[in-house]
Amino acid sequence: MPYANNPSVTVTSVTLENVQFVLEDTDLSMANALRRIFLAEVPTIAIDWVHLMSNSTVLHDEFLVHRLGLIPLTSEEIVDQLIYTRDCECTDYCPRCSVEFTLDVKCNDDTTRAVTSRDLISNNPKCVPVPSGMREASSTDYGFADDILIVKLRKGQEMKLRAFATKGFGKEHAKWNPSAAIAFEYDPDNALRHTTYPKPEEWPKSEFSETDEDTAQASYDYKGKPKKFFLNVESAGPLKPETIVLSGINVLKNKLSDLLLQHQQQMAEEALVI
Repeated sequence: MPYANNPSVTVTSVTLENVQFVLEDTDLSMANALRRIFLAEVPTIAIDWVHLMSNSTVLHDEFLVHRLGLIPLTSEEIVDQLIYTRDCECTDYCPRCSVEFTLDVKCNDDTTRAVTSRDLISNNPKCVPVPSGMREASSTDYGFADDILIVKLRKGQEMKLRAFATKGFGKEHAKWNPSAAIAFEYDPDNALRHTTYPKPEEWPKSEFSETDEDTAQASYDYKGKPKKFFLNVESAGPLKPETIVLSGINVLKNKLSDLLLQHQQQMAEEALVI
């Protein structure tokens, strides 16, 4: 099957949380490969090691550590500067492969004290919990609107820990996922019949539909192939949505380059054998 090697991209919308674009002149496998890379292979920073020195809360240690790992951390300016811990020569954690966090909170009042992501103190200002990074440092409001709730304390309870955030990607663990969701559509009028609607007239029409309002779906095109793909990349906070897209494209390019290199080496070895 000949491959169209001149794909085109049309960006339709860019916001702080989303980027929408149309990918044309390529095939379904390539478009889906990009979608999967955006989800699981773009590196970010997340808490990966935690030492709980004190925990008298109502939640056990493993529960708290899991919640800490899922807090998104700003990775835009630092993810390319860090190396993977498996590639680092240090015996523990160092500034080349990790970012250190501390948390020390004790409730001394009769009211409930909320421990949130704002209480996580980073040793690197480029990597902080996403919501608290968007607020003023002088704020003392512990509301739940912006910060992520970790646990609640009553009088006398405390939580003290030391943690390290490392570089990783979603294939290793979901906490490194850069995106919250990827909307992916390639046949808005169902002309290819890849989906069977029991009652097409009752199914909501796509925003990219090209048929009139009275037509439930397009006529069946048995020779048709997907060639136009509508993608919407939503960031979970660690990276800007446009950064996710550009990084994902670089990951795919590196994969294809490695594949080509391996193929060339294999062909060279076979030629020597002959």
